[in-house]
Amino acid sequence: MRLILILFLSLSTISIAQNNYPQDYFRSPLDVTLILSGTFAELRSNHFHSGLDIKTQQRVGLNVYASANGFVSRIKVSHYGYGKALYITHPNGYTTVYAHLNKFSPEIEAYVKKHQYEKESFEIELFPNAEDLKIDKGTVVALSGNTGGSGGPHLHFEIRDKAERPMNPMLFGIDTEDSINPLISSIYVYPIGEDSYINKTNAKKKLRLIPLKNGDYTVENIEAYGKIGFGIETIDRQNLAANKNGVYNIQTFVNGNKNFELDFKRFSFSETKHINRLIDYEHYKTKKKRIQKLFNQSNPLSLYKEVLNDGVLSIKDSTYSVYKIKVGDYKNNNTWATITIKGSKIDTIKAQPKNKTTPYFINANETTNLKKGKVSVDFYKDTFYDNFYIDFDVKNDTLQLHKDIIPAKKSFTISYDVSAYSDKDKSKLYIARLLGYKKFPAYSSTKRKGNILTTRTKTLGEFALATDTIRPSIIPINFKKGQWLSNFKYLKLKIDDEDSGVSNYRATVNGKWILMEYDYKRKTLTHDFNDGCITATKNNLKVIVTDNVGNNSTFETVFYRK
Repeated sequence: MRLILILFLSLSTISIAQNNYPQDYFRSPLDVTLILSGTFAELRSNHFHSGLDIKTQQRVGLNVYASANGFVSRIKVSHYGYGKALYITHPNGYTTVYAHLNKFSPEIEAYVKKHQYEKESFEIELFPNAEDLKIDKGTVVALSGNTGGSGGPHLHFEIRDKAERPMNPMLFGIDTEDSINPLISSIYVYPIGEDSYINKTNAKKKLRLIPLKNGDYTVENIEAYGKIGFGIETIDRQNLAANKNGVYNIQTFVNGNKNFELDFKRFSFSETKHINRLIDYEHYKTKKKRIQKLFNQSNPLSLYKEVLNDGVLSIKDSTYSVYKIKVGDYKNNNTWATITIKGSKIDTIKAQPKNKTTPYFINANETTNLKKGKVSVDFYKDTFYDNFYIDFDVKNDTLQLHKDIIPAKKSFTISYDVSAYSDKDKSKLYIARLLGYKKFPAYSSTKRKGNILTTRTKTLGEFALATDTIRPSIIPINFKKGQWLSNFKYLKLKIDDEDSGVSNYRATVNGKWILMEYDYKRKTLTHDFNDGCITATKNNLKVIVTDNVGNNSTFETVFYRK
């Protein structure tokens, strides 16, 4: 009896430790079956995904419900990113986030518009007091949408802890149907250091996967010597969708002993930039595929757990090792891959081509200034993870700054001295990053101070001075000059700027500012007549749009309403 009691208490302790998050506290934010287009912490460009992307049946306007009692603690409306986003803080200390919303509930919408009209700005960030907007669990707080940087209609949903760290909502009982094992699409092995090699070469090698009937894999055997590490391309799928989502956990074992683990349970926004160190960044930039490295190279990510020797294997001569990779999703569907490693020291190997030596060396622990002609680049201490020789050259106004194959931890500064240009010409200049085969000039946020233009970026590559002398365009969409709009709900215009891009806009009717929502994906400005700010019969509309170098266009017309 005593043994049974001890065993029961031990199992209870383990259960509590594994499930120490409230399971019945938060309800689903939607009333539809939860089908995911994005999972928590899956790999995105320059960041980990901080929530669940829940499908909304390919449409906008679904009711979004408060997941628990609380109060609206933050509201943010922006052109990009989360678009219209709502933050609700709960008595248990957690905060839920609802993003890409189409519109807020009437009470919240009135609160937001009041402040938008006071500040004469569509983009706004508000922090209501705890007493301003109290919310009950199950209350409709918004309608789902496609605002901001959303690639299609869906609800982005997060749960954050007291430290504002996003956590996997599935830990709290937010559930979706999933009985499908993760898929492994490729495995790579890396020599770490010049004295290490795999199959007689000092180069990264893609290994052949052999699928088994049960869904697991064996991998071609390798011969190796010295320090090596592995990388994996893997995704997960749920039952009701074909989306390629992120996995929940990756573990590796050497001869039965765990030596590495990635646990995608929680992270902080301050560390999400280190995703570019977790993946093989050069491979991603050149092949558009993300290999997750199963070894740690001076990466401070908190996602690493149970790391032994940084996940690096030290292979000795005349040894045999069995290396296993276990990939799991939240529902504990697992896929295994097994690799046999023969330790074999040889006298001659096929050496990997050494990195190009240039006159310019970046010491990651030091500040570096590069200058040629009218162009200078300032790298601050700890901009990069590693030391390397950098390609640096300036021809005319074009800056060659290596290739975008090395990840940066933080931004560096590029400066152009434009004193040689006339005042008229320099006012239209901006710094552009040259993209693609055709070297398309993409605006890089440019600041002006006297004769110096500067931009800050985290991306290496090719940059140049570009000129924008063309004014933005403004075209009415759903009305004409002199038209009666009494039965219209919305007033819509299309705005665009082909070169440096739209910087800001302002719309007035009869000299009074009106709210117009900007959708940069559709390039539209929309005014809702339900705002009630237009009360006259004859109305003079004036819209001014300015681009990023100061070119502006003005559109004026008259419309009528009763």
